[in-house]
Amino acid sequence: MKTVISLLIGIGAPALLTTAAVASDFDAGPYHDAQCTRCHDTGVYTRNDRRVQNYPKLASQVARCDANLATKLFPEDLGQLTDYLNDNYYHFAK
Repeated sequence: MKTVISLLIGIGAPALLTTAAVASDFDAGPYHDAQCTRCHDTGVYTRNDRRVQNYPKLASQVARCDANLATKLFPEDLGQLTDYLNDNYYHFAK
């Protein structure tokens, strides 16, 4: 039984570490510059008639863009991207 448990830990632990490393490698600023601005410029964030009016709507819009583009970001990456946009453009209370 110890052998089976050791084997499972030996196989599973590296996979978990790899997943954690990939998820933590996300950098919202460069991602935004490379991906988001392929569809639109930053003017959509600051124009007077912008669609997004608060932090929850910003998070929803970021998730909608992710779904429309099928980029499949991790939830924590979506959160980092939302925070990046909020910190640099929107300045909504959370």
